[in-house]
Amino acid sequence: MPLQLWISVVELSCFAGLIALGFFLVLRGADLFMFALGPLAMFGAMFGAYMVSRNGWPVALAVVVGVVIASGLSVASELLVVRPIHRRTGGEENPSIVAIVAVLFLLEQLAGTLFGRRPLPGSALWRDSFTVGGAVISGQAILLVAVCLLAFGGVAWWLRGSATGRMLRAVGDNERAAAILGIPVAKVRMVAFAMAGALAGIAGALFATKGGVTFTSGLQWTLVGFLAVIVGGLGSVWAPLVGAVIVALLQTWTVYKFGQAMEDYVTFAVAFLFFALRPKGIFQTKVRI
Repeated sequence: MPLQLWISVVELSCFAGLIALGFFLVLRGADLFMFALGPLAMFGAMFGAYMVSRNGWPVALAVVVGVVIASGLSVASELLVVRPIHRRTGGEENPSIVAIVAVLFLLEQLAGTLFGRRPLPGSALWRDSFTVGGAVISGQAILLVAVCLLAFGGVAWWLRGSATGRMLRAVGDNERAAAILGIPVAKVRMVAFAMAGALAGIAGALFATKGGVTFTSGLQWTLVGFLAVIVGGLGSVWAPLVGAVIVALLQTWTVYKFGQAMEDYVTFAVAFLFFALRPKGIFQTKVRI
C-alpha cells in the first residue's frame, strides 16, 4: 500500500483504539459492553464542530467542553439507565445492553436535532502539515497518535498504580466479592463510565477532521471500537490497541484492493471468525487460582 494509506491506518488505529479502551474500562469495571461510546464520540465532535462553525468558539474550548459533555452523558447513562436496570435484574447483563443500545439511537437523534443532519467539518487543534516521502501528515494526526499513546500509558499506570484502578479491576473480576470487601462498587462503575465517555469524546474530536462528522457516525464508530476490543481481548490494557491496528489494517487494505463496498463484508467476517474461534480475543484474561 502507498505510504499515505499507512498513515491512514495509524490514524484509524488510534481512533478505534481510544474507543476500544473505553469499552475495556467499562467491561473491566462494570462487565458491560458500552455500545453508546460511538454516539458519545459523535456527540462531542458534533458539539465542538457546531460551536466553532456557528458560534465562533475557540477550537480548544469547544473540544474540551465537548469531551466534558461526552463524559457527563456517559455517567448519566450509567446513573439513569444502567444502574436502575442492574438493580432490578440482579446484575443480569442482557437488559442493560438492550437499554444501552436504545441510548445509542437516542443520542443519534438528539445530535441530529440539536446540531443538524448535515455533515459538519471537524475542527483541527493543530493545522500544520508535514510531507514525508511524498505523503502528507497532518498535525492533527500527530496529535491523535500522541494522545492515544498517552491515554493507553496513563490508563495502564492508573490500573496498576492507583487505589481506584485496583478497585476497578477487583469489581470487574467479581462484583459481589468486591462489595463484600467494602469496595464502593457504584462509585467504581461511575468512574469507569466517566473515563470511557471522556476517551470517546477525545477520539471523536481528534478524528472528526479526517472526514467530518454527522449524526449517523456514531453507530459505525461503535462497531470499529467494539471489533477492536473483541479482536484484542481483555488480557492487557494494550490489547484493544493491538486489535485496533489489526482492524484498521484489514479495513484499509480491503478498501484499497476491492473498493468501499467490500469493507463491511470483511469487517463482519473478522468479527465472525473471532467470535467462533477465539471469542476472548488475542490477549485473554488470566484467571489466578
